[in-house]
Amino acid sequence: MELSTPISQLNRVGKTVAVRLKLLGIMTAGDLLYHLPFRYDDFSQSLPIDKLVIGSRANIVGEIEIINNKRSHRRRLAITEALVSDDSGTIKAVWFNQPFLVKNLKVGDRISLAGKVEEEYGQPIMMSPVYEKVGNTPPRPSQEGNIYNTPPRPSQEGNEGIHTQGLVPNYNLTAGLTQKQLRFLISQVVGLARNIVDWLPASIIKKYNFLSLSEALYKIHFPASLLEAEEAKKRLAFDELLNLQLRAQINKNSAKQLTALKIDFNQEATKALVDSLPFKLTNDQKVASWEIIKDIGGDKPMTRLLEGDVGSGKTVVALLAMYNTALNHLQSALLVPTAILAQQHLNAISKLLVNVDLKVGLITRSSKKMVSISKNLSDNKSKKITAEYIAQNADIIIGTHALLQDKINFKNLALVIVDEQHRFGVEQRQLLVKKNANNQLVPHLLSMTATPIPRSLALALYDDLSLSVIKQQPQGRQIIITKIFSEVERDRAYDFIRQEIDKGRQAFVICPLIEESEALNQTHSNAMRPAVKSVKAEYKFLQEQVFSQYKLGLLHGKLKSADKDKIMEQFVQGQLDILVATSVVEVGIDVPNASVMLVESADRFGLAQLHQYRGRVGRGEHQSYCLLAGAETTGKTRERLEAMLKFNNGFDLAKADLKFRGPGEVYGTLQKGFAELKVASLFDFALMGQAKILSQELLAQSANLDKFPLIKEKLGETEKLVYFE
Repeated sequence: MELSTPISQLNRVGKTVAVRLKLLGIMTAGDLLYHLPFRYDDFSQSLPIDKLVIGSRANIVGEIEIINNKRSHRRRLAITEALVSDDSGTIKAVWFNQPFLVKNLKVGDRISLAGKVEEEYGQPIMMSPVYEKVGNTPPRPSQEGNIYNTPPRPSQEGNEGIHTQGLVPNYNLTAGLTQKQLRFLISQVVGLARNIVDWLPASIIKKYNFLSLSEALYKIHFPASLLEAEEAKKRLAFDELLNLQLRAQINKNSAKQLTALKIDFNQEATKALVDSLPFKLTNDQKVASWEIIKDIGGDKPMTRLLEGDVGSGKTVVALLAMYNTALNHLQSALLVPTAILAQQHLNAISKLLVNVDLKVGLITRSSKKMVSISKNLSDNKSKKITAEYIAQNADIIIGTHALLQDKINFKNLALVIVDEQHRFGVEQRQLLVKKNANNQLVPHLLSMTATPIPRSLALALYDDLSLSVIKQQPQGRQIIITKIFSEVERDRAYDFIRQEIDKGRQAFVICPLIEESEALNQTHSNAMRPAVKSVKAEYKFLQEQVFSQYKLGLLHGKLKSADKDKIMEQFVQGQLDILVATSVVEVGIDVPNASVMLVESADRFGLAQLHQYRGRVGRGEHQSYCLLAGAETTGKTRERLEAMLKFNNGFDLAKADLKFRGPGEVYGTLQKGFAELKVASLFDFALMGQAKILSQELLAQSANLDKFPLIKEKLGETEKLVYFE
């Protein structure tokens, strides 16, 4: 086997599994080797049954005394129950919808179980534990005699199981794949780590006391201890950060050679526009606006990130830059992730520029329109509006991915603004920057993000990045009151929503799923309704049994674009009282009359994501509320959700999420707006500093990295994956 071996040639990988692995980007043995765990379950100590603690996660080894199947008539579930005993006692293990277990496991088999210890009628019970037959499990990859000189971890039964004992890796999955499958497959390829050529020179590895790349790749999957896991993560994290720093330094040097169109500041007209706004700009908005206006006034392309928490008023800052661009008879483009958000930006900008003689165009997959603001008329009446016509005639062009069509070219694009830029791929953003009539001139680039990242941290990550920060909330923006409701308090939450709607307000109800998931709900088989709510089932339940006197709308990602736009427009116009939706409302939707956000199964979301949902209300003059409901609102889950009551800014919540959920589940959310980091985190300050210094040293020795061919090759492999604002 080699790193290039197709995944289909591995043991137990048929066509179906190969398709599922492809969804994770795994097509070769090498891809599988680089599919890294995001956390570990620590089952390094195997406990006697009588020492188990309810609420903990543990491993036991015992003998099956009884195992049989039965059916739950209420939920129509097949339930497998087993009694497992060791010298100290007996415990019941329960599995749902796995009737085949009675064929795999027999009375008298010795098995290793790992999972959460729960309570039933005062006795400990293991619900859906991971199991392995002792003596018949795939052995943990042997480390004897390998280059790492690490002894195999001792096992109670003389062999090493990879699913229930020691530090058990957990990986990102897709539908139809299990952790057991991935661990088994990775155990087949992890030995290929020794074939990896290290791209860092030996002198650097020695200087920073790093593991070799091959050793780090081996130990990240199957560490013998937490210390080994940390050492492996440190090396792989440094690789990522050095890669980023090298790209940043190269981009910084390249940018010095580029030329942009100067956008002169029209002070008188800008002041008149600011005075006409229906609100007063905060000091942070004024400072950010001036930083951007000064940048675009030069002939070097601006690369600036505008950072502001949910509802801080980033759009009006971007508008002032676009307005000055139009006054210079140049074009600006605003790229947004959804058609709903594009339409909202068109409406908002049209209202704010009501006394200005400008043309604003909208280009989405389902809609092409251009509005002449001063006349408040649409050009659609006089001629057929096409995307190409808008790109040539509008002063401000707002659009989704449709702006990136090959046939669209702009007349004189001078400013590109990317809203929530984590939603766009690298090549897409670069393509928009290049879509200009004059290919010699590069538009200024402003990216906007709601991810609150400290200035010092952003500058440590990207030396070529200019950063504007809006910390202040707009005047009159109220703190949203957040409450947690358990299942038994659900009626109180519904009553509160009724009270708000009867006052003329509107409400959101957010669910984590589109369709019901039997797998996610099987551990709550005694519940009358599913613990993890789906938007379709919840919409039906609320419309028929809870809010039958009100008008409800259903919104999720599988609807056609036109249908989503229609439903959202109805909600914005007040034709719907309650919008039942999935995460499609996470970004940018602005409904000032909405005063209640009810998040179902809140324990399924990260705190940063809950903060985004909370930001969808409180955008008008009315006091607003965020209600967090879920089945698991006790213990650590309750403690985690209570952070939403304590903190009102995204960065504090992201740090709290790190504490409760672990880095693998948090960083993907926190890093929105920045290049994806699989191993490194935004809190690796020391590693960032080391990577920055080393990148500068390497480029000082060889500006094109020709003296470091392996580093140059590695950089080329990731070039398309990384984009620097």
